[in-house]
Amino acid sequence: MADPAKPAETNRQPLALHVPEPKYRPGDTADFSHIDIGQPGDQPRPDEGVHPSQIAGLAYGLIRVLGDDNQAHGPWNPRLAPETLRAMLGHMAMVRAFDERMFRGQRQGKTSFYMKCTGEEATSIAPAMALASDDMVFPSYRQQGILIARGYPLLDMINQIYSNRADKLKGRQLPIMYSSREHSFFSISGNLATQCPQAVGWAMASAAKGDSRIAACWVGEGSTAEGDFHSACTFAAVYNAPVILNVVNNQWAISSFSGFAGAERTTFAARGLGHGIAALRVDGNDALACYAAVEWAANRARGNHGPTLIEYFTYRAEGHSTSDDPSGYRSAQEREEWPLGDPVTRLKKHLIAIGEWDEERHAAMDLECAELVKTTTKEAEKNGILGHGLHHPFHTMFEDVYEDLPWHLEEQADQAIRERITKFGTERPFG
Repeated sequence: MADPAKPAETNRQPLALHVPEPKYRPGDTADFSHIDIGQPGDQPRPDEGVHPSQIAGLAYGLIRVLGDDNQAHGPWNPRLAPETLRAMLGHMAMVRAFDERMFRGQRQGKTSFYMKCTGEEATSIAPAMALASDDMVFPSYRQQGILIARGYPLLDMINQIYSNRADKLKGRQLPIMYSSREHSFFSISGNLATQCPQAVGWAMASAAKGDSRIAACWVGEGSTAEGDFHSACTFAAVYNAPVILNVVNNQWAISSFSGFAGAERTTFAARGLGHGIAALRVDGNDALACYAAVEWAANRARGNHGPTLIEYFTYRAEGHSTSDDPSGYRSAQEREEWPLGDPVTRLKKHLIAIGEWDEERHAAMDLECAELVKTTTKEAEKNGILGHGLHHPFHTMFEDVYEDLPWHLEEQADQAIRERITKFGTERPFG
């Protein structure tokens, strides 16, 4: 009998394992000519109650509105008023100014960690403006634009990043993992894709209660490989949940490219089709297209026509976080060669083209945003910075978890507090 551990001699071709590899590495010249971005206005805009099987093509094409002529084209043009467009541009400028200041603060040791969303601003700000202000959002960690668009105070955001004495989360959450019930902004989690089933569950509950609010979640393309994402899609489809599943395809995880999540095989929008979910693939650097897609999906959800999966085809212009150096794994030319440009620049040029903006006002707006963030940061620093140590009484780490604290945790809390008093003379040596 042949040894099963040793395959018998055969004429069969040996198998080969495929390991995805990005097209360009450091030192290579980036070339994105293989990407078919289509033409603005080419994609049809179907009725919002259409069956998902009838619009499968929208999961493989690219919904675009803004053209190279800086004008809006086609049926997906949301025809927003100039003041709305200027507000959108203002929010995007504020996010950039905020990101720049907080990044610098991390490098100065004022906080431990920060994540920019440079190049992805349209994927959070445009959707936030297309949704109702009380629709529940379940973000990932690059959707700070939602809070800014919804008017969450910059001071509160910075206090949380610095984990200081004014931090409403009492220093119990990582920097950039915000939470605000008042702004319908669910707590950010570092666990990948967990927000997806949470969003679907919330949407199902809203429908069960006969409420009118819908839910939306955001996830990176890499996180669509997680089981939680597919479980969420199954529940959303089966129960016709009024939810929008936003997938931000920014091409890169912290050091691995989107191919490891399946980008070589098909689009991420196409994953919705297998679940029976309406799917749209959108130019993620086109704020008007992003707005239009979410507006369509929101109307679909409110009309009880079911969930929508939206893939935002975009590019992460900066590192994954302050812990990352992208020069170690990707070509330095990628950012400049990305065929869909920069979302802020594109919206600015559109407003200028229609006579509703100019370079002077834009420069003044950028300066105003930078000054406001600078002033607010100095105000937040009066409450302390992360590097100064513990800012909240030690016992608060045991609060807001249980309605009644279990006896064994009470004992642990008392012991920990006694030890701190013995060591420092006080429970709160840095407060």
